[in-house]
Amino acid sequence: MDTTIFLAKFWGWYLITFFILLIFNHKRIKQLFDFTSDEKFMITTSILAITIGLLNILAHNLWVSDWRLIITLLGWLTFTKGVTRFSFPDVATKWIEKIGFKWFQFMLFSLFILGVFLLNQAYGWVQI
Repeated sequence: MDTTIFLAKFWGWYLITFFILLIFNHKRIKQLFDFTSDEKFMITTSILAITIGLLNILAHNLWVSDWRLIITLLGWLTFTKGVTRFSFPDVATKWIEKIGFKWFQFMLFSLFILGVFLLNQAYGWVQI
């Protein structure tokens, strides 16, 4: 399987799964916001983000002017997020607190749309 298609499926299913898990359980969203003050949580999630982002970058660092750029950007954003959380946990915590619940829901919905788009590109359901 082509790396681009594999990563489109990975990110698509990942984004849609977390959208479904979080949109119907607002308690979990509140818990995620509460966990940002826990240093162990921040370190664990930052290491995970660095790992996933770096694997994505190593497998798919294509700077092209089509939809595949989204996969590259997701890798770099995930890696950067992990490095930022690990290096500057206080800054990351303040930024997360500023987002607030309403903006988080908007971002969650936007990522759901991105997930659907990536899955469509991977599976070719609807030709765009």
